[in-house]
Amino acid sequence: MTAFRITQRTVAQTSLQGLQGNLDRMQHLQEQLSSGRSLNRPSDSPTRTVQAMQLRGDNARTEQYARNAEDGLGWLATADTVLTRSLDLVNRAREVTVAGMTDAIPPAAREAMAIEIDNLRQGLLEVANTRYLNVPLFGGTTSGVAAYDPATGTYVGDNGVLKRTVASGTAVEVSFTGPAVFGDDGDPSQLFAVLDRISQHLRTDADADGAVDPKVNMEDLTTDLGDLDTAIDRMLSTLGQVGARFNRVETLRDTADDKVLTGTSRLAETESVDLARTIVDLQLQEVAYQAALGATARVIQPSLVDFLR
Repeated sequence: MTAFRITQRTVAQTSLQGLQGNLDRMQHLQEQLSSGRSLNRPSDSPTRTVQAMQLRGDNARTEQYARNAEDGLGWLATADTVLTRSLDLVNRAREVTVAGMTDAIPPAAREAMAIEIDNLRQGLLEVANTRYLNVPLFGGTTSGVAAYDPATGTYVGDNGVLKRTVASGTAVEVSFTGPAVFGDDGDPSQLFAVLDRISQHLRTDADADGAVDPKVNMEDLTTDLGDLDTAIDRMLSTLGQVGARFNRVETLRDTADDKVLTGTSRLAETESVDLARTIVDLQLQEVAYQAALGATARVIQPSLVDFLR
């Protein structure tokens, strides 16, 4: 049988190693308390570290979805406001048109009506060129400064639409092109062309011989009124789409916000330290360390002088 020789140096080294281990455990607990985290490096818990990284990735994606939704809501809310204002102006233009559909109105009154239609048309053009985030609201993805030419009422934007990804695999269109709202150029019901014709027909309308004929005037205004009603229906339909998309994006935004809160809570459970338990563990470790110090002091107390006595 082999006998092992225990020397004073061996005892001292073993004691010091034990004390160092106690200090390491105390330092680890103190680090957790000071940082408030149970995971300060991957070696603390590889499994929980992977879980925490996955949760952080999910939270980052969901937060981006929420930001995209907020941006989309801004676009849609602006479109809702602009379309509501536009419908007010168009309905006023319809009232003037209906009022002008009689041969009993004197030329001066018709001229005043025509001037009001011109002003309403100009106001609608300004509304149609509304900008959001320095981009034409109804200009598609154009890099220009306007969706419509203020002089002619011709669409100068493009057919691109803006989309916002508000959930995994879900992208919602948050913009509308001018033709989708006000009609295609060349279409009889294109809003600005209709208003231009109404203005002309209110001022004068002649028969084949060139003589002013109130009946011809009323017939043309009746046709114009039908085209104007088509333009109004198109705008109402667009306004309904805006509301539906707004509700959808808002719901997905709220869902993303709730998911972020849940993910943050789960991440806290994974990473955060249990303060009460850690404090108790630290206190127990301090007691153990003090006891180890006392035991070590008694074990390695003898010196060379003690052996020479």
